Amino acid sequence: MQTMEQVIRLHCVLADEDRNWLTELVDEWSLLADLAFADLILWVPDADDNVFWAAAQVRPTTGPTSLEDDVVGEEIAYDPEHLVTEAYLSQEISHTSGNKLHAGIPVDVMAIPILHGEKVLAVVEMHTNQMGVRAPGALEDAYLEAAQLLAGMVHRHQFPLGGDRRVPWVSPRVGDGMIRVNQSGLISFASPNALSAYRRLGLTSDLYGEDFVAVTRSLLKERAPVERPVAASLAGRGSAEIDLETSLANVRLRVLPLTSEDGPEGLLVMCRDTTELRSRERQLVTKDATIREIHHRVKNNLQTVAALLRLQARRISSPEAKGALSDAMKRVAAIAVVHEILSQAFDSSVKFDDVADRLLRMVGDVAATGGKVRMVREGSFGYVPADVATSLSLILTELCQNAVEHGLREQSGEVLVLPHQQDGELVVEVRNFGEPLPDGFRIGNSTSLGLSIVSTLVADLGGEFRLESDAAATSATVRVPLI
Repeated sequence: MQTMEQVIRLHCVLADEDRNWLTELVDEWSLLADLAFADLILWVPDADDNVFWAAAQVRPTTGPTSLEDDVVGEEIAYDPEHLVTEAYLSQEISHTSGNKLHAGIPVDVMAIPILHGEKVLAVVEMHTNQMGVRAPGALEDAYLEAAQLLAGMVHRHQFPLGGDRRVPWVSPRVGDGMIRVNQSGLISFASPNALSAYRRLGLTSDLYGEDFVAVTRSLLKERAPVERPVAASLAGRGSAEIDLETSLANVRLRVLPLTSEDGPEGLLVMCRDTTELRSRERQLVTKDATIREIHHRVKNNLQTVAALLRLQARRISSPEAKGALSDAMKRVAAIAVVHEILSQAFDSSVKFDDVADRLLRMVGDVAATGGKVRMVREGSFGYVPADVATSLSLILTELCQNAVEHGLREQSGEVLVLPHQQDGELVVEVRNFGEPLPDGFRIGNSTSLGLSIVSTLVADLGGEFRLESDAAATSATVRVPLI
């Protein structure tokens, strides 16, 4: 199925301002679908305005759909009898004269042209499944009355409003709770869910007939929002979202001013009880902070171990023992670098370029005491899972150290690190231009502790390790799956 952007790009001639406005409408129009119990289709005119294309579609969450199939990408071609064409040409909201049958289901259809100055940007077509219409009641009447006002605002290019944008995973929807506030600021209707949310905040009376701003502020004696004046947010001066928090509960409000051709018509307020959601968020933040603190402490402990190994190495006269302790110190320091990166982020993946650059500097600084070595990275490691990063840091440290000690003449020269990701794998090549491998060299026959560590770690990660040389260079290549 095509996206709205693709349909408009392929078929329409719209200014950037108009295209952006239609995108914002589609971001917000689920509100109209839920209030009207209707499916919505956005029809945009072709460069030839006798043709219209379906650019977007939404179904209601408050009632049954009347459109079983997706229609985005379909067209209405040269059909003057179609309701969309009628609304486009007349620039007036058009209705069907009676319930039409769609797949055997009576459907009420309305077409709303979106006016911008003297032209029609697009047409919103509403399809209401009459077989699924809920029994009349105060809730249904309040929904439909708000839907009628909202449809007029769409027609007059007044919806969506400026102000706070909807956040899909937390913003309240109509079904979460709805309050209707009249032009005098008094609550004329509150759904059962809305009343329950306010009761959790501490309300002991009814909401009907109460001053909306006053009753809401009266519940916030303990902890009131501080990011903006409460009264301004609640009074509906533009679209606004606000969190009400007390020691008992959390409720999120979305406040939308409604208008008609005659002027302001009060407010539409949606509310959602977010107590459990905020509790889970606090638990996650605490968990993340704990994990970061653990990584930080592990890093500090590893750095302490590395420092102790360094001190021990200085007190030993045996070159072989001194070298072994020095190698152990570098391995511990390599692991510490990974934990330092993990302590600074919440992610389960590590941007390994930062780790690699620190490790290369560390290896280069140690090698600089015996010669002139340049450690160069060309390419990117990308993001690496945290459980792979520790092993990979040790692998990279051993390969670079091995390249310096055994591959470069008199420990001077250049070591290239060439990483890239390909088909779900990380491929890392460490190349030096010094001494070639001995004749008949095989990794399995090597007595090098460093190569043994690399082989073991790569095997544990389910990867491959290859070491080869030619007349120009010696290359160690590691392939590790990341998926």
